[in-house]
Amino acid sequence: MSELPAQVLIVDDEAELRALLQRYLGENGYSVRAVADAKAMDQILMRERIDAIVLDLVMPGEDGLAICRRLRAAGDDTPIIMLTARGDPVDRILGIEMGADDYLAKPFTPRELLARLNAIVRRARRGSTRSGPGGKFRFGPFELDSQTMRLTRNDQPVELSSREYALIAWLAAHAGRPQSRARIIDGAFGRDAEVTDRAVDVQVTRLRKALGEDPDSPRWLKTVWGVGYVLAVDDEGPA
Repeated sequence: MSELPAQVLIVDDEAELRALLQRYLGENGYSVRAVADAKAMDQILMRERIDAIVLDLVMPGEDGLAICRRLRAAGDDTPIIMLTARGDPVDRILGIEMGADDYLAKPFTPRELLARLNAIVRRARRGSTRSGPGGKFRFGPFELDSQTMRLTRNDQPVELSSREYALIAWLAAHAGRPQSRARIIDGAFGRDAEVTDRAVDVQVTRLRKALGEDPDSPRWLKTVWGVGYVLAVDDEGPA
């Protein structure tokens, strides 16, 4: 972690859990704020820099899914770990589709949450240094230039169709965060585009081929079963 401790915001209506996590994460290098509901969360987000949010799914008033959806719709990309008491796979899928970066089923150990937080904070901080001047995004030997709408590999152009470029641009903008097919269709191709889930799969296959991926074990463009696809920038290789 950097010299400045990452600031974590815990949003959970269980007072005992808030106190436990605030103490444990504080002892492990984080600056921690803890609140009981969405209203208090909004007040902190308006005036403080927050590096990650630990968000309970089931709360009185605005629940975790609604909060997550609202933040993402407003363009807030702060990493979010969703907590769920039910542990239902449907909750996990819904949370990720709403924009959560990870989820953890209650009961869990504080050590497990710490490991998840370390991972998403590290990923976010690495991501913030990956984009260079002029809207360039780098992963491994690739560079995506949003101004010229070109993808290069070791400075050599990679030929892409318009939809393949739209797909890689969307996944790069959400690097490390799994994207459902529905979100890819809405975000990359447009809500009114005549694109089916199957068409997304076809575009992914074509994009993997353009990137030189091993179809049986892709390194960059990975499948997240039950969710969709992710640009896995944590697996960076030498440029």
